[in-house]
Amino acid sequence: GQALSDGLTDIRKRNQDIERHMLHFLDNHDEQRMASIDFAGTPERGKPLMVVSTLLSSAPIMIYFGQEVGEPGLKEGGFGKPTRTSIFDYVGVPHHQRWMNNGKFDGGQLSDSEKALRDFYKRLLTFSAKSSAVMGNYMDLHAPNASTPNYDGQQYTFARWSATEKLIVVSNFDSYREVDYTLQIPAELIRLWGLKDGTYPMKDVLYGSTATLKVSQGKGQLPVKLKGSESLVLKL
Repeated sequence: GQALSDGLTDIRKRNQDIERHMLHFLDNHDEQRMASIDFAGTPERGKPLMVVSTLLSSAPIMIYFGQEVGEPGLKEGGFGKPTRTSIFDYVGVPHHQRWMNNGKFDGGQLSDSEKALRDFYKRLLTFSAKSSAVMGNYMDLHAPNASTPNYDGQQYTFARWSATEKLIVVSNFDSYREVDYTLQIPAELIRLWGLKDGTYPMKDVLYGSTATLKVSQGKGQLPVKLKGSESLVLKL
C-alpha cells in the first residue's frame, strides 16, 4: 500500500535481457516474511504479488517454506528477530508445522484460511508450470489503461501469449476495495492475436469465472470485476 504498480513495467523492461537467468521470490531467509505484521500483515495481501511475479516473465519463482500457508515468522528465535524465519536458531514455524501434521505432510492441522491460501498457490503454480504463454510473448496493458475509469495505480494488467495460448492477467493490489472497470485492449494486441470484430469468451484459469472480450473496429474492451487482493488469469 506504499507504492503504485506503475514501476513494475519499467522493472521488467530493465531486466528483460536476463530474465530467464533471474529468480523471482517474495519470501526468503533474509527479509521480513510477507505475512508478518511489519510487512503486508496478512498472507492474502501477497496473492496479487504472487500472480504478477509468477506470470510476468519466464523466470523461475521460488516458494520459501511456509509461504504458501501464510507463515508470518512471529517466533522469537534468539539470534534472529520476529518477522523473519531465522536460519541460525532452532525456532518453530507453526503454520508450516500444521501442514507437516506430525510427519504426515498432509495439511491435516491447517485452518480453513491456510488451506484456501495453499490451494491458491497450488492452482497458480500448477498452471504456470504447464503454460506455453508464460514462456512466450508479453505486452504491457497497464499504461494503455492509465485513463480508464476506476483503473488506478493499485491495479496491474499485462498480456502473455504463445501460438497456442492467449492470456490477459489482471491484479488488484488494493486489499480492501473491490474494483469494476472496462479494460481497454490496444489495437496492436488485437492484431497480433488475429482477432476479428466480435465477442470472445474468456475463462479464469484459477477459479473458473468468465468474462467476455468485445472487439470493435480493431480494438478490444474487457469488463473486469475484482475483489480486494484478487487476480484473474483470463484465457482466450
